[in-house]
Amino acid sequence: MDRLKDKIALVTGSSRGIGAAIAALFACEGAKVALHGRDVHALSEVLADIVQAGGQAIDVTADVTKFGEIEAMRCRIEREFGPIDILVANAGGSFTTPGPLEQTSEDEWRASIEGNLTATFLTIKSFLPRMKERRTGNIITISSAAAHRPYPMAPIAYGAAKAGIEILTQDLAGQVGPYGIRANCIAPETILTERNRQRIPSAQQQDLIDWHPIRRLGTPEDVAHAALYLASADAAWIAGIVLDVAGGAVMV
Repeated sequence: MDRLKDKIALVTGSSRGIGAAIAALFACEGAKVALHGRDVHALSEVLADIVQAGGQAIDVTADVTKFGEIEAMRCRIEREFGPIDILVANAGGSFTTPGPLEQTSEDEWRASIEGNLTATFLTIKSFLPRMKERRTGNIITISSAAAHRPYPMAPIAYGAAKAGIEILTQDLAGQVGPYGIRANCIAPETILTERNRQRIPSAQQQDLIDWHPIRRLGTPEDVAHAALYLASADAAWIAGIVLDVAGGAVMV
């Protein structure tokens, strides 16, 4: 229960779903957790759950496509908790509908790149200098199976953005390793978040299950446990990997 004792972690996009599950597990394992999102009500619920379970957390807000807002968020976290040890750059999402490339609007393309790849870049850019100064740190980014499993009807902009996150993470791992910093990426397949339970019809859920050798869809907790492993000392000699949390649907 103390694998992250005395560590300070930020999980972006942690007001619900995968991010909330990661934050809750990190807090359970002894970390002081900064919750991030733009839905203040949802953040307050996650915060209340963590505190009720005996964890320590604060909630912060920022538009992670705007560097100035991320910097303000970083300063507040450092004032209240101290410098970040573990950064989970989870914020993102799909901002386009599946379909032919030529039917993807320029605005949809830019929204997907900004909301995923640029947001991850700017978040790391803000927190990395202090990690380098302290010569310690752990960065976990979140990609998707869509980044390396082509599918004709996939939202192309989303897959491209997530693929960019993967190579960003691996290039970063090569740069920061000498500073005692590890960077790794998690690539989930279909995860049954609350939103996906509502969005994906039950018949389609069964079709998706049939694609997986492990005959179920993933849960936010599946991803959270992968993140805990990468954040802990158990993964001390692991850097630059893309860890597929995919029930066997992605085998590379």
